[in-house]
Amino acid sequence: MKRLSVLMAVCFVDILGLMLVAPLMPFYAVHLHAREWMVGPLIASFAVAQLVSSPVWGRFSDRYGRRPAMIVGLGASAFAYLIFGFANTLWLLFASRVVQGLGGGTTGVAQAYVADTMAPAERAKALGWLSAATSAGVVVGPIIGSRAHHFGTEVPGVVAAVLVLINVYFAWKWLPESRVSDGPALTDSGRHRSTEARPVRQALWEIVRHPATPAHRVIWIYVVGMLALNVVIGVLALYLKDTYAVTEDTIGYFFPVFGIVGVLMRFSLVGWFNDRFGEVRTMQIGTVLLGLGLALMPVPAALMPGGPAMALFIVFLALVPMGTALLFPASTSLVSQRTAKHEFGLVMGAQQTFRGITSIVGPVGATLLFDGFGHGVPFLLAAGIVAVAGLLAFRERREAPVAVTA
Repeated sequence: MKRLSVLMAVCFVDILGLMLVAPLMPFYAVHLHAREWMVGPLIASFAVAQLVSSPVWGRFSDRYGRRPAMIVGLGASAFAYLIFGFANTLWLLFASRVVQGLGGGTTGVAQAYVADTMAPAERAKALGWLSAATSAGVVVGPIIGSRAHHFGTEVPGVVAAVLVLINVYFAWKWLPESRVSDGPALTDSGRHRSTEARPVRQALWEIVRHPATPAHRVIWIYVVGMLALNVVIGVLALYLKDTYAVTEDTIGYFFPVFGIVGVLMRFSLVGWFNDRFGEVRTMQIGTVLLGLGLALMPVPAALMPGGPAMALFIVFLALVPMGTALLFPASTSLVSQRTAKHEFGLVMGAQQTFRGITSIVGPVGATLLFDGFGHGVPFLLAAGIVAVAGLLAFRERREAPVAVTA
């Protein structure tokens, strides 16, 4: 539990720095004369870099350890925030996102850390606690970012960089290494089998080529759900700006909805849901809540004016983190249970690679639809995407084989 507590603190500060600057990014881009549709590629540039770095970080952590991978990644993030703070051109904003993405490829490493240190039956709960720590960062980060913006456009980036540098020291000082050598694995015949990691490309291709295997099925549910979420992330700030006249000084008070609901869910209900219903049923319930929230979000602005519309919008927005709080930890836990232990880092890094793809396609497609077809269209599209994830989730059998150890 001590290791998990330290990891939670590290992840909290990491996402705190990210959320200091992320809600401000669309406003900074517009002020630098970017068209609204360019916000999608700007957001996606982070994912492009993360797409390249995630499997590399996963394999690096399998070979050299989780701790050094996380420390180096955090250092890259701190540098990215400094670039963001002093960016006076659009290309520097893009540069900050790319550097940040290269450092942000360690998400799969953190998940592998949990898989290293927790028993299979406890992983969903532990991943829920880890998600709660990141959700707490989502609560605090946007508020600090909006408040810091009052003192100058460069201040949010500088504050984020300082916090992450403190986090680097904290991780170096108190985060122990989790990966241990398991020795050579044995085949069914008793012979030793090499545990050297497969090439990253082979792991990715196997997920595409064999989508029906137990671990791969859940990865695809996770990926489809993540695609829908990234559609929302791509246009949320623009939607609030154009529909409800939100500015960079007030945007920080909307994004915490994700974090507040996420913290409440993960500290109080995620463990109960997994204990009561199991990971598969929890994953199914998550898709229902997520899809319902996405389908209803455009409704208030279309049916009613002013304050009541915004209040109802926030209610429907809250269904999104409720759904993801159930869907993503449960699905990630199932993936870890169905993966050989010596490949935790590789497979979870591969899962984050597919997440990176959705983080490219989702925001780019969403902002193009937002700019060309209407502000509510991306949310309805995201709801349709979640319906696909729900169909896959409800086809998943509760008695599917788990706990792969070889």
